[in-house]
Amino acid sequence: MNDILLEIRNLHARVEEKEILKGVDLTIRKGEIHAVMGPNGAGKSTLSAVLAGKPQFVVTEGSITFMGQDLLAMTPEQRAWAGIFLSFQYPVEIPGVSITNFMKTAVNCRREAQGLEPMKAGDFLKLMKEKMAFVQMKSEFSKREVNVGFSGGEKKRNEIFQMAMLDPTLSILDETDSGLDVDALRIVASGVNSLHTPEKAAIVITHYQRLLDYIVPDVVHVLKDGRIVKTAGKELVDQIEERGYDSITE
Repeated sequence: MNDILLEIRNLHARVEEKEILKGVDLTIRKGEIHAVMGPNGAGKSTLSAVLAGKPQFVVTEGSITFMGQDLLAMTPEQRAWAGIFLSFQYPVEIPGVSITNFMKTAVNCRREAQGLEPMKAGDFLKLMKEKMAFVQMKSEFSKREVNVGFSGGEKKRNEIFQMAMLDPTLSILDETDSGLDVDALRIVASGVNSLHTPEKAAIVITHYQRLLDYIVPDVVHVLKDGRIVKTAGKELVDQIEERGYDSITE
């Protein structure tokens, strides 16, 4: 049985006229957690944006296959419906839209794409209450506008709540640890770990070791100048922490 969820081959991508990714190869299997690390400007966030389908990031060469489908032929919405979730480094505010209405729309759009009926109101509210408790969000947050007036930690916790509600097959966490204090980091990491199953996978993009002390990766990649220059186990994180990215060579 094929256990490959995501396969990236010779991926090149640019923003405007600048080439950012210069030949990325990456294979992710069911049950795996991959960490992608690297210095500023290496292309980490560009990789996550390309996977999510952000239109300003243009793929100029290479291929991406997700669960046997050509990911590059899919719209951002289709990618989300297929089970890809991106947790943003800087979650956006959506004034005028409550978290409840936002999540109801997102959940039912995915259900419709799967050929399912919309979730009944009672079932949805029960699920929402359960998942909010799961990430230690107060119930009154359900009535608030999406991320409006939220602290950095509250925004990140809301992202993990959304992930819990949508139950994606591949979760991409783009510097989710940015700006988090220790308590918020533990809550976010605990949520990610609890949602992980042998049928799912995750890509954790980060600069620092501290998140990877809580979300332990199976595989660690170092991205430099648009290419993955080294792949190893968790021990690679310790090398980076001790000697920096300059110590990493192909």
